[in-house]
Parts: sequence; C-alpha cells; structure tokens
Amino acid sequence: MKISTIIEKLNGGNNKAFTALYGNDEAVLKMQADRYLKQLADFQTAFGSDEASLFSSPGRTEVGGNHTDHQLGRVLAGAVNLDNIAVAAANGTNVVRINSVGFPPFEVDLSNLEVTEFEVTPTNLVRSIAAGIKELGLEVSGFDAVIDGAVPEGSGLSSSASFEVLIGAIFSHLFNDGKLDPVDNAKIGQKAEHACKKFCGLMDQTACAVGGFITIDFENPENPIVKALDFDFAKTGYSLVITNTGGSHGGLDAEYNSLPGEMKAVAKELGQEVLRPLSMDDVIKGIPTIREKVGDRAILRSMHFQGDNARVVDQVAALEANEFQKFLGLVIESGFSSYMYNQNIFVGGQPEYQSVALALALSEQVLKGKGAWRVHGGGFAGTIQAFVPNDLLEDYISTLEPVFGKGNCHKLFIRAEGSVKVKL
Repeated sequence: MKISTIIEKLNGGNNKAFTALYGNDEAVLKMQADRYLKQLADFQTAFGSDEASLFSSPGRTEVGGNHTDHQLGRVLAGAVNLDNIAVAAANGTNVVRINSVGFPPFEVDLSNLEVTEFEVTPTNLVRSIAAGIKELGLEVSGFDAVIDGAVPEGSGLSSSASFEVLIGAIFSHLFNDGKLDPVDNAKIGQKAEHACKKFCGLMDQTACAVGGFITIDFENPENPIVKALDFDFAKTGYSLVITNTGGSHGGLDAEYNSLPGEMKAVAKELGQEVLRPLSMDDVIKGIPTIREKVGDRAILRSMHFQGDNARVVDQVAALEANEFQKFLGLVIESGFSSYMYNQNIFVGGQPEYQSVALALALSEQVLKGKGAWRVHGGGFAGTIQAFVPNDLLEDYISTLEPVFGKGNCHKLFIRAEGSVKVKL
C-alpha cells in the first residue's frame, strides 16, 4: 500500500484496526497513530520506498500455571496491548535490512542461514526464523523494516518472543499471503532461540502469535495442545496492571534453576522424569520415603506444581463460562501457592530486599475482595500482576508507584489479536 494512503487511513487512530489493538481511549489511539507516523517517516528516510505494510506483535502475560511448563504442565496466558510494531516492505533482494529504534541497524543475508555463534541476537533470530519458515516449504526473501518496540525489557511481558513472531508475520504476509499458521510461527520462534542455545518453553511465543487468552498443555512436548479461549476481557470492567518492582534478575540463575531441578528430583524419586505423570496424592504418599533425599522445599514446590497445573483447568472453565469473579479467586489461589509452596517471591537470606512480596502486600491492601494479584513470571525479583477494577485504578497505581517509581505500573488489557498485519 502507498505510504500516503496508509497515512490517510490511519486517521489519527480513529479506525477499527487500532481499536482492536489498543482499545477505545482516544488519547491512546492518537498516541499510537503518531507512533506509526514516525516510523513511516523513518522508513521512507532510511529506505526511500513509498510503499509499505504495517505489522504489530503483542507482548504476553502469564495468567495461570506458574513454573508448570518445564514439568510438561498446563499454562494460561494472554496477549497484551503493549506491542512491537514494524513498517516493512519487500526490497527485491535476498537481504533483510532492519532499523530497530534504540539499536544499531543490521542486515541478514538469507543465502546463509546457519547460526554459528550461539547467542540470542536479532541477527541470529532473523536467520533462524527464515530457516524455520523455509523448512515448512514457505518462501523467504529480502525486506526492509523499521521496528519500534514498546514491550519493555525486564517487564516479564516477553519482548524477545514478540520480536520473533513479528519477524515471522512479516515473512508470512510479504511473501506467503499470510499462510503461516500462528502456532507454527510460535514454534519457529522457539526453535530460533533453541538454535542460539537458549532453551525456552513455547508459552511466550504462542501467546504473542495467537492473541487473546490461550491455554497450552505441554504433556506431549513435541506437539503441545494450544487452545484459544472465546472471552472478551474488555467487557469485564477490569484492567490488567503489571508492576515492575525494580528488582534485578542478575545473579539469580541458581534460584531459577533450583525450581525445575528440585521438582525433577522429586519426580525421579517417584519413578518419573518430570512431575506431570504424577498426582498430588502420589507426591503426598511419597513424602515419608523421599523427604530425606530431596528436602522439604522440593516437596512443597512439587505440591505447588500439582495444584497450579490443575488450577489452570479450572481457570479455563471459569473464563469459558464467563464466571470472571470465580476466575479472579483462582488467580489469588495461584498467587498464594507461589508464595507458600513454590517460594519464588523473594530470595532467601536477603530479608531487606523483598520488593515482589511488598508489591503483593500493597496489592492486597487495595484489592482484597475486589480484584486479584499474583507474582508474574519467574519470580524472586521483577514483576507482579494484578486484575484491578477500573474504579480502583487510580487508588491502586497511586499506592504502588510512590514505592516502586513513576511509570512502573503498566495498565494493560488482553488483546484479541496476536502477531498480525495491520489492515487499515
């Protein structure tokens, strides 16, 4: 489409495509339209083309199933309205050229798709994604793009997965008439990270690629079951608030690795590789025999897995039955389980640094009986998640931001669209 036509159709954000992606707030829609306009201008300056397409890829939030995926469990996740956007066009060559706001420009020659330096970089990801698309029998070719990321790094919203499926969507729509299935796009993104020796799960990429609320069952890791839920979050009267508590993930590898390690130790003592084939009853009955071998924390974490894995099923059922208050109660249960059993709310031996715990305590003070709150993602440091009634938003944010910093409460919603070409 001609860039002049795109600018006309943007109409200051007053279009159906933007309300689907960003909601109905006129100020937000205008801000997003200005954002696209800037990238369109930068695209013309950088590449000299007067034709382009627009793309958007959301961040994601984990809603249910905290530390369940690495034990082949179930998760519930959602796409959020903070997104990565791209202005892109085919360039008639075999080279991908990308200018990404805040990062150095880079190029990828598609004649060589081998990853030899095992590091997660934009160049390696684009190379690996192109390889994955070709393996499906689809076409790849060179394109020019300007990308602007509004999924904050360190927010727990998975900026890397959003970028990966954005690249997949660009290849899909520019060269394959949009034929790339969203779940295949997610699997390609995961495989790209694996090629760089980062062995992530599939939740992040799938939530970003598919959109809306999704649930994933990892029981068969080679072919996980992905189901999109028919639930309109915008009609609930609630907002999703992700708060960055300011804690750093640096130096916490041992803490994160202890979670799957201890769960697998319990599973091994009970005759399995991971916890999924076992039940809560199996774990409890095995305690007298295995306690001295694995330790009490490992048992508690295994009990958390069994509870949260089952809880995802109940959360999905509540959303499908439009029982949002029941769903909120299950979110709180999940949060308490992470706190009491999984013990990923603060780092042991550092009593003066408990930012996640403090944020959860403040959330309870404001929301008890009226909303829900839980740790978000890996835990120990970083972010929490809260479902906040819109009439309490001001109170909630004004309580947490003086503690954790202005701008660290991100007001979001679950958007229905995954990684898409924006059709104005």
